[in-house]
Amino acid sequence: MSSPAASLEFIGTATTVLRLGPFTVLTDPNFLHRGQRAYLGKGLFSKRLTEPSLQPADLPSLDAVLLSHLHGDHFDRIARRELDRDLLVMTTPAASRKLGQWGFGGAHGMRTWESLELTDQGARLRVTAVPGQHGPGLARHVLPPVMGSVLELDEPGRPTFRLYVSGDTLFRPYLRGILDRTGPLDAAVVHLGGTRALGLLVTMDGEQGADLVQLLEPAVTVPVHFDDYTVFRSPRADFLERCRERGLPTALRPVERGERVDLD
Repeated sequence: MSSPAASLEFIGTATTVLRLGPFTVLTDPNFLHRGQRAYLGKGLFSKRLTEPSLQPADLPSLDAVLLSHLHGDHFDRIARRELDRDLLVMTTPAASRKLGQWGFGGAHGMRTWESLELTDQGARLRVTAVPGQHGPGLARHVLPPVMGSVLELDEPGRPTFRLYVSGDTLFRPYLRGILDRTGPLDAAVVHLGGTRALGLLVTMDGEQGADLVQLLEPAVTVPVHFDDYTVFRSPRADFLERCRERGLPTALRPVERGERVDLD
């Protein structure tokens, strides 16, 4: 039996267009141009080094936005100004409150393990918020809460397709609980970069990214969030090399800005 149609178009940073059956979902909308600065909180900024492949006016019709957390390299001033404020935005409770203050009436805060469902043409997309930890130790209390997500597509006559989007989490062994709750993963979108803030690692580097893939064993892995800002210190090549050295049983599918890759 054939798998459902599932693809990812990479715009830059962690911004992608996910096409899952009849559903189209935008992730972590970041449209700043090369040379512009993203605000990361606590007086910290980072300059963008790359150009996104699309701007909001270029996007296809969307069913929802998936926002892992509210940082300027994941939801920026262009997104705030130009995205449809009635769109469903699935995000953390903290980010939802701020988006609501900005006039985004469709913002929905999701607690860990909470799910939302979309339906269309007899298909169902179930989105579940899963754990994530943006900073080590006490630093996690000064960084915005972050969530990962599992998106499960059910279409008539097809097997369930299950996609994990990591969000800006560090590797933690307890993330194995995602599989216990949702089942095996067909694909994973992994946020990397080895981001450092005030000397602390706050997103996975190549080693931690490979640890996560080894832990969760997705059939397909797409690395994103790896070279767009000056705070990113671990290039994608590090992650790819670590995965290959370990012989991890996943199909690595690197994607460049403006390109689309199949997830199934």
